[in-house]
Amino acid sequence: MTDPTAIQPSELDQLPDRDPEETAEWQASLDAVTQAAGPHRAAYLMRRTLERAEGNGLALPKLLETDYVNTIPTAAEPSVDGDEAMEARITAWNRWNAAAMVTRGAKHGVGGHIATFASAAWLYETGFNHFFKGKEGDGSGDQLFIQGHASPGIYARAFLDGRLSEQHLDNFRQESGGSGLPSYPHPRRLPWLWEFPTVSMGLGPLSAIYQARFNRYLTSRGIKDVSQSHVWAFLGDGEMDEPESTAALTLASREGLDNLTFVINCNLQRLDGPVRANFKIVQELEARFRGSGWNVVKSLWGSAWDELFQLDTTGALVRRLREVPDAQVQTYQTRDAAYIRQDFFGSDPALVEMAKLLSDDKIIECFRFSRGGHESRKVYAAYRAAVSHKGAPTVILAQTVKGHTLGEGFASKNANHQMKKLSVDEFKQMRDLLELPISDSQFVDGVVPYGHPGADAPEVRYLQERRAALGGPAPARRTHAVAPLPAPADKTFASFDKGSGSQNLATTMAFVRLVKDLVRDKETGRRWVPIVPDEARTFGMESLFPSLGIYSPKGQTYEPVDRDQLMYYKEAKDGQILNEGITEAGSMADFIAASTAYSTHGETMIPFYIFYSMFGWQRTADQMWQLGDQLGRGFLVGATAGRTTLTGEGLQHADGHSPVIAATNPAALSYDPAFAYEIAAIVKDGLRRMYGEAAPGEDQDVFYYLTVYNEPMPQPAKPAGVDEGIVKGLYRFNTAESAGLNVAAANAPRIQLLGSGTAIHWTLEAQKLLAEEWGVAADVWSATSWTELRRDALEADAALLRGEERVPFVRQALQGAEGPVLAVSDYMRQVPDQIAQWVEQDWSSLGADGFGLSDTRQAARRHFGVDAQSIVVAALAQLARRGEVKASAVKEARERYGL
Repeated sequence: MTDPTAIQPSELDQLPDRDPEETAEWQASLDAVTQAAGPHRAAYLMRRTLERAEGNGLALPKLLETDYVNTIPTAAEPSVDGDEAMEARITAWNRWNAAAMVTRGAKHGVGGHIATFASAAWLYETGFNHFFKGKEGDGSGDQLFIQGHASPGIYARAFLDGRLSEQHLDNFRQESGGSGLPSYPHPRRLPWLWEFPTVSMGLGPLSAIYQARFNRYLTSRGIKDVSQSHVWAFLGDGEMDEPESTAALTLASREGLDNLTFVINCNLQRLDGPVRANFKIVQELEARFRGSGWNVVKSLWGSAWDELFQLDTTGALVRRLREVPDAQVQTYQTRDAAYIRQDFFGSDPALVEMAKLLSDDKIIECFRFSRGGHESRKVYAAYRAAVSHKGAPTVILAQTVKGHTLGEGFASKNANHQMKKLSVDEFKQMRDLLELPISDSQFVDGVVPYGHPGADAPEVRYLQERRAALGGPAPARRTHAVAPLPAPADKTFASFDKGSGSQNLATTMAFVRLVKDLVRDKETGRRWVPIVPDEARTFGMESLFPSLGIYSPKGQTYEPVDRDQLMYYKEAKDGQILNEGITEAGSMADFIAASTAYSTHGETMIPFYIFYSMFGWQRTADQMWQLGDQLGRGFLVGATAGRTTLTGEGLQHADGHSPVIAATNPAALSYDPAFAYEIAAIVKDGLRRMYGEAAPGEDQDVFYYLTVYNEPMPQPAKPAGVDEGIVKGLYRFNTAESAGLNVAAANAPRIQLLGSGTAIHWTLEAQKLLAEEWGVAADVWSATSWTELRRDALEADAALLRGEERVPFVRQALQGAEGPVLAVSDYMRQVPDQIAQWVEQDWSSLGADGFGLSDTRQAARRHFGVDAQSIVVAALAQLARRGEVKASAVKEARERYGL
């Protein structure tokens, strides 16, 4: 008897069936095929039917996995537009020189990677010969994100092309002499060749997505038409485990970025062993990308497999390929034909019969050498399909053998990522395999020779002709002679000089007001790129929504819920704001693309990315390092900064260390401004240095980090003559006398109080308490940048070693200042302590060390000992040690203030 409470299968479908009889006929047909031809045939028909439905655009759930075969059948492959034999010779030379360069470098102990390029050579060569547009043609060319460990192969090609010499190759990973080559793609180290640093795994794919998206942004806003540029990202299958690698896949499909192609080199190996030993990484990646809306092209098997697939009349071969785990596929690489006959073919009677038709040589050829990523025709077909596909990005899953052509000692070995050289005998075997005209006599004293057919050789002419037809050399980075941007009107910055009067104003809001004025500038306003990770309202930026618009490739297809309000949520195809949602990593990738547009596209853009300071550097410091390597320019703004200014938010929101992390980045100019006029002065100077007329010796390839606060405070008027000190990092804000404080004794003890950021306000309160309650005169200094003071001092020290006399700015500024120095910061003491060794006066500091906590601002400051009363006690203690106040005063102050 049927359980009346049980859910029947038909009840699970919420869609009404208009014709139950027809449905039953379809189901009966499937049952009949299953009974007559078996479940494998039924499954095959279902997959083909779903593929046809998907191809016809029917609204069905996507088929996430396809068979473990090439997406493009052999019969459908387009003919290669070029000389395949010539391209094979070019690739052979590049394989050789890549391996020779690393092997020769290994004698100096500098390391290098051979196996990655060996597996991916055809993936690059096919692109260079047929697809990658250079920068000397129309537009900006293509953007190439080269897999970091494949760099030797790229250098080898540049050597064949005449762009590098043997001396360059011999100085691989030896840069200090001036003619060396960096280990990986580092634009800062080789700025004419590399555009994008990629070796910090996971950042390449993320940046590639946002680069493709930023290209669309530039076109949509009418800055420059870069619609013909294509972004190619070369990745490793092991690299796809990094969370950043797949973090933005849905963004790419949601926005239809068909100007983007991922090429994933699926050699099934990561650094220590198989990527998915007991599973299949290709199938996993296919499901992930198809589920994210990408077009997926698989290029798995070479032409040697064609015969096997033609023999597979029952589908047994395809089933077996789908079920064999990746680690076993690697094992087949290293075993003989007998093993493969037994282990692979012996699992199914149909395969046993198939194997009888195959010679041992055929089996070895298929399982050891023939992969889709190793044949130009297969790769060409995949690339052609990628650039032809419209409406979605494409990922190419190309199966290769790690260490291909390097000999049995390398191919598919778990340790091959750490293997840095080949023996002379192995090189000779490689030479014979690649059919290169290199004689034994060229191996002098065991040194492997570089190979080059000659500057006028057919291979070189062919290579150069192909590149000329595609728009010039690649990869290549352009340093455009871009005209300096005109400076915004001085009144934009001077409006902050008079202060806020009786109004309290947070420095976060002061920065936003400054930006609102700057984006209205007729000359440069359109070049600002505001970037926000879904916190615009937190930072008071919602007023920019209706005036600038939020970029969306679809515009605004709905009526916003707040349309009747003045500051409604406005999306637009030409929107200027990039509101990325809750992704600091995505926002940073945006910033990197915008900050380097001056080189990538010859268009200067001024990005500013504003974020919770705690969730910027701490979470994405690796991308900030990438930004410095890529020579990016712009403004990073750590808002709601400091350890004690966020009332009630607690430990993970309390930033007490971002300036420490920022100080580790040589390209970051880190500032902790206290007042609105300081922000204006720093931004003005930043625009001059990065986008205008930099002073002699100034590095333009820097970016600025400003911390701003959400605590409304009085903003004073700008004192005269402080601009230099603001930019360099320190100036005297006032003295006890100029502050109007009455210090009774003519020879009163004096102390210098240095404060930064929001701490300046507690310092000013302490100045008043010291004068009125303890008879101590305190001068207050604003330290806008502890880091820049330190860097200037380090440069002065280096100059002394060269025999040049130079006094650090911090010492110049404090020269003659009476009494000891007490520095105060809302960050850990390590931040102000950066400059301690260059201060001639007695030094001490206060800071917010330790974890943050939830409480009021005043309670948090008391907890960390940085409030005004704690400053007073610390100042008295410092003076007492010098004998300038009585020791009892310190005890009395502690008791009076409840410390």
